[in-house]
Amino acid sequence: MLSLARGWLGTQKKIVIVALVLILTAAVAFWLGTRGRPAPTAAPKPSASAKPPEQLTVAQIFKTLAPSVVFIRTEPHAIGTGVVVNADGTILTAHHVVKGATGIEVTFADGTIAKATVNGVDEANDIATLVPDQLPQLVVPAVLGGGAGIGDQVVAIGNQLALVDTTTSGVVSGLNRTITGESGAELKGLIQFDAAVNPGSSGGPLVNAKGQTIGIVVALANPTNAGTFIGVGFAVPIGTAVGGGRPPQL
Repeated sequence: MLSLARGWLGTQKKIVIVALVLILTAAVAFWLGTRGRPAPTAAPKPSASAKPPEQLTVAQIFKTLAPSVVFIRTEPHAIGTGVVVNADGTILTAHHVVKGATGIEVTFADGTIAKATVNGVDEANDIATLVPDQLPQLVVPAVLGGGAGIGDQVVAIGNQLALVDTTTSGVVSGLNRTITGESGAELKGLIQFDAAVNPGSSGGPLVNAKGQTIGIVVALANPTNAGTFIGVGFAVPIGTAVGGGRPPQL
């Protein structure tokens, strides 16, 4: 019995020694295999991209601007569009819409109808400002912007052909244009665009994709006397329109 126990203990010692040798051999092999390899680096984390500017849909632009757009009727029987640009109800429009009018009536988005008088004119840029004698319960001035670039998305809102709040979209197709206005005077520095406009659109806002009014529609190009849209409209930049009005000469 004793001799058998001693034999078993001897066998255990041999097994332990062999196991240790195998472990040591594996460790040396792993160390040799990893020598010379570059240390692992953490995978790069994606960086935050710049937030794109907010772009509104045409429907959203219309909802934003509609409360600021007014329908203009003048005697004798002219129609046009205007846009509220101040909390006091001041309206910007095209001068040719109200020039020579014996009476001016404006209809606000909520249906409020008011008489209006011309408060300022800028014949060189075909711009006029109107002051209504009555305001709606809620006055919503348009948000003004600038910096139009060729290819920028734009929306024109107006009462073309007496169709109230007609909304069309297109792009800025030219800048700093010069045309001959209805009075025969040259209009300079205009924004050219291809959103559809027609008689009745004059005085309405030209709006960028952020919902900002960047111009006042004053003309369309047509080689015939038809006076209908063929793809080219013009607007006075809003900075010129706002800064150009002055009291009319009596």
